[in-house]
Amino acid sequence: MEIRSLVAAELDALKAFRRDLHQHPEICYEEVRTAERIRCALSDAGVPFVAGLAGGTGTLAAIDGAASRAIALRTDIDALPIHEVSGRPWCSKIPSRMHACGHDGHTAIMIGAARVLAKVAATRELPNPVTMLFQPAEEGGAGGKRRVEDGALDGSKIGKPVRRIYGLHGWPGLPRGTLSTKKGALFASSDRFEITIHGHAAHAAWPHHGHDPVLAAASVVVALGQILSREIDPLDAAVVSTTMMHGGTASNQIPDRVDVAGTARALRHATQDHLEHRIGEIAESVARAHRCSASAVYHRGYPVTYNEDGSVDEFERITRAAFGRAHVVPMEVPVMGGEDFAYYAQKVPSCFYLLGLDEPEFPSAKLHHPTFDFNDEAIASGVEAMVRLALEDSRNA
Repeated sequence: MEIRSLVAAELDALKAFRRDLHQHPEICYEEVRTAERIRCALSDAGVPFVAGLAGGTGTLAAIDGAASRAIALRTDIDALPIHEVSGRPWCSKIPSRMHACGHDGHTAIMIGAARVLAKVAATRELPNPVTMLFQPAEEGGAGGKRRVEDGALDGSKIGKPVRRIYGLHGWPGLPRGTLSTKKGALFASSDRFEITIHGHAAHAAWPHHGHDPVLAAASVVVALGQILSREIDPLDAAVVSTTMMHGGTASNQIPDRVDVAGTARALRHATQDHLEHRIGEIAESVARAHRCSASAVYHRGYPVTYNEDGSVDEFERITRAAFGRAHVVPMEVPVMGGEDFAYYAQKVPSCFYLLGLDEPEFPSAKLHHPTFDFNDEAIASGVEAMVRLALEDSRNA
């Protein structure tokens, strides 16, 4: 009850903080104002921090505690290059920029956790040291990777070495305040591919004079879709989505080149390897069958996000005691979205979890939608969960 009352005392300020961030969204590695607001809030709470990390906009804060290793809490702070049309009074003031994935809410929750933990620490020593990662560039910039590289987990910058890390994401489709996670793969790997198909240009009235890269590209797209239906175990999960195709400048000419691009997702490393190999092989072979040539480049993106079994057990023990079993539900299946929390999970035991945003009569807009807005009423549950995880995690201390 002490924690809950401390959280309640912060809520009005946290809602105002969240709405201020929402009005001033900043994308990947440009989060200068956002970082300044975070650091001012930490200073006001008396929480020590190190600034200027992960390219300049990352902040690492720490509160000391009794144990030799820390519990880490992570939040992402960046927005997306999407134009907001929500019509809210706190709608984005920056054209073609908005917090369409709820990172403004995540950041407000972390500030709330920092403030509550600082108040607890002022009255007694915390059982665990706590490290708080305010991470830029989750949306495609691999900010998590840079945070690991700049020493966020090893205690070299501030605080003690991390023994476990928790992170959350606001989630449409779950009732507001409900928490959910699962063991093992939670989010898929997130890769992209680019294919260039070269043919021979010709007048569209005499296609036999050329080698048509448009037809070759269409056949490549169809063939790539068959990887999933004929080469991946039906009980496995993968995605190959071709999302861009560009070629030609005139309706009466067959061009000499077409560019194709898309994304590939998988839940297992072996499946990811197979997709990389076959996308290139199929593109080259199908293009050759059309008397064209193709070159494919496969870019590895975020790894699969794996939750460690013991960390999920600890998460469920703590949150079910605090919120009740009805409000901590198992996530039945993973999702095919990507998340750069995966880089932390590769280094230390981890648990990433979802925080419900839906009201009974008002379901949240989906993530990355131009009308999305984080539900302020979910902030309290998010703050309390993070605070309790930091204080009450006791396994392998």
